[in-house]
Amino acid sequence: MAELSQTLPSRRARLRAFVRLKLENRLLRVVLVAAVLGIVALAWSLARVPEARHRVMLGKGVAGVDATIPAAEIETPAPSPIATATRRVAEGVSRMLGTGEASYYGPGLVGNPTANGERFDPSKMTAAHRTLPMGSRVRVTDTRSGRSVVVRINDRGPYHGRRVIDLSEGAARKLGILDRGTARVRLSLLI
Repeated sequence: MAELSQTLPSRRARLRAFVRLKLENRLLRVVLVAAVLGIVALAWSLARVPEARHRVMLGKGVAGVDATIPAAEIETPAPSPIATATRRVAEGVSRMLGTGEASYYGPGLVGNPTANGERFDPSKMTAAHRTLPMGSRVRVTDTRSGRSVVVRINDRGPYHGRRVIDLSEGAARKLGILDRGTARVRLSLLI
């Protein structure tokens, strides 16, 4: 009998092991319930958040919308009040916006949707600006050469450095900044 009592744990050790197993079992149940509740809450919150369709990719001065939008959802944008007013008055009437650095879109973005939903065409006289209303017409004047072009805002950007406007390749060609890549320009909003 003495040999048997030496091989079996004491009653106190058995009770401790039993309590420890019970606590581990309860802790495991609590963790499982918390995990299930977390997954349910995450699924519910993801189901309620609408899919963000517009995005702006930062870092390379590229602005656009999600390419996964079906073509049927892209509507022809209504002309803004500024663009409508611009067509009614002479192009000579303008409001000075300031000066800054201009750049132009690279050829790799041809056909991508712009922020207002149209497809980017580098030959058009369009540009991207961070805040001006879509459809605004802006006179862009190279301060070095004095050459100027009138562009229509149809995209958002630029998001690189201190640049104030991103021109289409056609506008940059007429302005004469293709070789330089960027230029110091003066912006005037046509009203």
